[in-house]
Amino acid sequence: MQTDTNSSPSALTLLSEEEVMFRDAVAAFAEEEVRPRVMEMEKAGKIDPALLPKYFELGLMGIEVPEQYGGAGGTLFMVTLAVEAISRVDAAAAIVCDVQNTLVNYPITQYGSEAQKAKYLPLLTSEVIGAYALSESGSGSDAFGLATRAEKRGNRWVLRGQKLWITNGAEAGVFVVFANADPSAGYRGITAFIVERGFKGLAVGKKEDKLGIRASSTVELLLDDCEVPEENVLGPVGQGYKIAINTLNEGRIGIGAQMIGVAQGALNATIKYVSERKQFGKPLAEFQGVQFQLAQAATDLEAARLMVYNAARLKDAGKDIAREGAMAKLFSSQVSERVTSLCVELFGGYGYTKEYPVEKFYRDAKIGAIYEGTSNMQLQTIAKAILK
Repeated sequence: MQTDTNSSPSALTLLSEEEVMFRDAVAAFAEEEVRPRVMEMEKAGKIDPALLPKYFELGLMGIEVPEQYGGAGGTLFMVTLAVEAISRVDAAAAIVCDVQNTLVNYPITQYGSEAQKAKYLPLLTSEVIGAYALSESGSGSDAFGLATRAEKRGNRWVLRGQKLWITNGAEAGVFVVFANADPSAGYRGITAFIVERGFKGLAVGKKEDKLGIRASSTVELLLDDCEVPEENVLGPVGQGYKIAINTLNEGRIGIGAQMIGVAQGALNATIKYVSERKQFGKPLAEFQGVQFQLAQAATDLEAARLMVYNAARLKDAGKDIAREGAMAKLFSSQVSERVTSLCVELFGGYGYTKEYPVEKFYRDAKIGAIYEGTSNMQLQTIAKAILK
């Protein structure tokens, strides 16, 4: 191991030489390829299609996937580093990579049959975007109150229902979809399926017009007697709840990484601004009141970063991270909101305009308290863990 001497994150965080090189390569990619596209993607409300092949070329879409299936054979910690690095530039660009790795590749790698892994993972690591379809209009925080149904007909399953808030849905060619195959069994009837975009009965509906992460597509998914081959059931029938929970535990680390990246991006821009902006004849950075606010923000952010990193390390070590993942997501989203809000204020009137980057970081931060489990749901998970 070596000590990471990069000024941010701090030298207290131990990274291996390989991890430092990987992080720096992703950071360079974000600066060179993502940053020049940020404003146009924000205005257009979509990821530049020319950017997506570059994710695959750099190996960002299969970080944890074993090498035999075309992946990098890396770790969740490396996914965390990648998502954080891209989020410092644009959270919408980062979530493309995040969802692919934590919500799509992960469940297929962990629960897929050998045939499923051999068929889908090489595609997902080289050219096909994936999406995760769990939420519905009536089952957000109550993720297992699914109305989508799955009925077995011969050698195929037929899915009926509507999914909402599907990230990457506009670009995705493969979806991990959850439906209830036995409503009388409650959540024990929930089953996971691998659904291809071309399957009969599948349609992508409206795209949401969002507050933040605007370039990231969020769509509804319509399942109108969607026909899915029997061999595309992911894991055992009735075990979808287990797959969903374990997948979201991993996904929350990705959201934590996104939030610390957003906060760091805003803080970096603000430190530069206050060092140059003068009031009363001297830079804002020379006022103690400003210094103390920035110091508190940096301290909170470092604490959040270490929580996210710790949860990722524990997951890679094979530990149960239900509690640590919930804590990391909860705290990092809270810190990101506080830090980005402060940054807008320190920019003054300029911070409230789209001419400067902090208003976008502020808007992008809000989603951290909502998707992949609201803050209240994280608190519930943490409470159960400490009171059992």
